[in-house]
Amino acid sequence: MRQPVIAILCVAFLASGCARQPSDSTAVTLESDEDKTLYTIGLALARNVAVFEFTPEELAAVQAGFADGVMNREPKVDIEEYLPKIRDLQVARMEAAAETERREGEALLAQAATQDNTVRTESGLVITTIEEGSGASPKATDNVQVHYHGTLRDGKVFDSSIERNQPATFPLNQVIPCWTEALQMMKVGGKARVVCPSNMAYGDRGAPPDIKPGAVLTFDVELLDIVG
Repeated sequence: MRQPVIAILCVAFLASGCARQPSDSTAVTLESDEDKTLYTIGLALARNVAVFEFTPEELAAVQAGFADGVMNREPKVDIEEYLPKIRDLQVARMEAAAETERREGEALLAQAATQDNTVRTESGLVITTIEEGSGASPKATDNVQVHYHGTLRDGKVFDSSIERNQPATFPLNQVIPCWTEALQMMKVGGKARVVCPSNMAYGDRGAPPDIKPGAVLTFDVELLDIVG
């Protein structure tokens, strides 16, 4: 988890980027390359505070605090008292997001487990054989070469070697536990769909900005080779 001071700075910069129009980005004109660069700073910093999932009203409060600070106006609260509460809010929002993702993700896992040629292991992952391979199965200590396509619960692609048109090679014991287990159940040349429960993927910490805390992940995987 990022340190609170980083989250504080990111919130401040994010607020500064939209203080004039907190609810309508269409009012911003991006004409020059510098304008576009400044706008991109806002997009990049927003990723660091995505866990807060601000409502428009909450974002307005953040912007008001930033504006009072930079204009050296009298604060409406005791900053030393409330600074530590930022971390508390961050943790609470992360826990709430994780609980929602786990609940919705369990429904996805249950549905996936009803498909033909599917196994749900004791660890909770669901693997559906799409095409049987004819080669060897890797061990956890092997390096493997794969093509994969990873999606979130809503179908959004968060990572894909297929879209990059570049297979990935990695030690099987240095990836998320879901992959370590599932790939050992496949044979070279095989294809499978693997649905990973949160505790077998990135858990309650998630992998911001795309993978939320508690997220269930789905991978379409082709095991191309065992390398070395």
